[in-house]
Amino acid sequence: MKKILLVEDNEMNRDMLSRRLSRKGYQVLIAVDGSQGVAMTISEKPDLVLMDMSLPVIDGWEATRQLKANPETKAIPAIALTAHAMSGDREKALEAGCDEYETKPIELPRLLEKIEALLVKVT
Repeated sequence: MKKILLVEDNEMNRDMLSRRLSRKGYQVLIAVDGSQGVAMTISEKPDLVLMDMSLPVIDGWEATRQLKANPETKAIPAIALTAHAMSGDREKALEAGCDEYETKPIELPRLLEKIEALLVKVT
């Protein structure tokens, strides 16, 4: 069973995404801020990280930069989840180290395609 870490501070988004991913057969771990997301990625070594970009403590941009700078976690794929669908945001997420980018509200079929494509690369 593939392990996905969902780093999301919005309870409604967390609940909806974690339930839907669990139904698809993923083990879902949850972090509620960027600092916890970094710590859990290091300790749990998930197969993939779903990183909200607007987080308390450390935002998703900085949390992703920290994960990609760490030799233990740099190979773990990360997908940016953001309501910021502004011009240049996709590039900003990729520059921070995210492997993919998904805007909110989340379209689950499209997100699942991205998750599955990245997990195939890892295995």
